[in-house]
Amino acid sequence: MTLRTLDSLGSLAGKRVIVRCDLNVPLKDGAITDDGRIRASLPTLNTLINQGARVIVCSHLGRPEGAPDERYSLAPVAQRLSELLGKPVAFARDTVGESAQEAAAGLDDGDIAVIENLRFNPGETSKDAGEREAFARQLASLGDVLVSDGFGVVHRKQASVYELAQLVPSAAGLLIATELDVLDRLTENPQRPYTVVLGGSKVSDKLGVIEHLLPRVDRLLIGGGMLFTFLKAEGYNVGSSLLEEDQLDTVRGYLAAARERGVDIVLPTDVVVAEKFAADAAHEVVAASAIEETRFGTSGIGLDIGPETARTFADAVRSSKTVFWNGPMGVFEFPAFAGGTKAVAQALTEVDGLSVVGGGDSAAAVRQLGFHDDQFGHISTGGGASLEFLEGKKLPGLEVLGWS
Repeated sequence: MTLRTLDSLGSLAGKRVIVRCDLNVPLKDGAITDDGRIRASLPTLNTLINQGARVIVCSHLGRPEGAPDERYSLAPVAQRLSELLGKPVAFARDTVGESAQEAAAGLDDGDIAVIENLRFNPGETSKDAGEREAFARQLASLGDVLVSDGFGVVHRKQASVYELAQLVPSAAGLLIATELDVLDRLTENPQRPYTVVLGGSKVSDKLGVIEHLLPRVDRLLIGGGMLFTFLKAEGYNVGSSLLEEDQLDTVRGYLAAARERGVDIVLPTDVVVAEKFAADAAHEVVAASAIEETRFGTSGIGLDIGPETARTFADAVRSSKTVFWNGPMGVFEFPAFAGGTKAVAQALTEVDGLSVVGGGDSAAAVRQLGFHDDQFGHISTGGGASLEFLEGKKLPGLEVLGWS
């Protein structure tokens, strides 16, 4: 089977097209702080608008508890979408109620509306398939076809992603098609050298990716909070740094497997150790073997890779033909501990080949640090979905669109 794409739906002029986007953007005091996911949805939305479709956009935002919560309203998203499209965007104050029905019915060819946060309805994320299907049927009443374009949720069995796609003619949008093309290039005959950079807080979040990619990559660079579990597995003391004791044997197994396969697992040679977890914490750079030998003793906490490691990682990235990066190298939200993440991001912009930022915190980091999306080969909109794809898992939101 192959993925059903927009072409499979035929002419959409005059049809009511439900578009499941992922517009789960960060908000602060009601203002959007990163509109990357909204901008990523534009190619599909503009294509449908230009075809004369009547577009009904749905998405989730945050984690409301299955009931309306003004903090998670999609109203600011609808406003930003209007600005980016350069045309009015109607906004429904509910998901499938009177306001949504009126918004859908009031559309003319080429018009667009956004309905309220799907997760305001408990049926969207219910663990009961019957409850999800009941909500999906209500959503289906709004439109004639579904274009699924929220890559960040295709690894979830949720009503708007899975059940709805079985109730009406459905196909993937341009964003999902692009994401899959890039991920396919990362797993099937990638150009070499192929380097994967993994960071973030926990090794346990990346176990499947490491296991699945070890036979495929040339180099694996380890940063972020997870680096301390690797260092501990190699016999180093790590002070009060983040550590997953229960993963030490697993990590030792990966290190041994990498050696057997000739894969170069590159661990930090120096780290930035701080007195405490705070933006203004006193800190110093020490060798990875001397984390407890700072003036902070055993209470010191590692918050970034050191400058020597940053240079080593950057050189490895720049010399690669294919690079996938998921997870910051340190606490990039604090300027004093953003150096490693910035060095890796800069190196990715200089890759002569395919450079992929794997969504989530990595995408937020590159934008916060002043980089632009077009400086990278691809910035994924789905951190969790990307990782599960690279783990070789089946993603229900793709399978229901014919992907296998």
